[in-house]
Amino acid sequence: MPEMTIYLDHETERLVREAARVAGEPASKWIADAIRSRVRHEWPADVLEILGSWPTNFPESNELRAGMGDDAPREEL
Repeated sequence: MPEMTIYLDHETERLVREAARVAGEPASKWIADAIRSRVRHEWPADVLEILGSWPTNFPESNELRAGMGDDAPREEL
């Protein structure tokens, strides 16, 4: 596996080590996952799973507002 050296200030290193500890994984894996999530070119699986789940018969805005009365007057900008 290739290796890469990165330089972090003390506070960033502390944040990475704490986040990795909370996640229960080595800091190197936590960093690799963080990098992957920033450079990924595809949608995450959980997002892809919800595609098409929104109802196709969602009402139009005028239907939603029917019977609500008039808007309050708007102030001038």
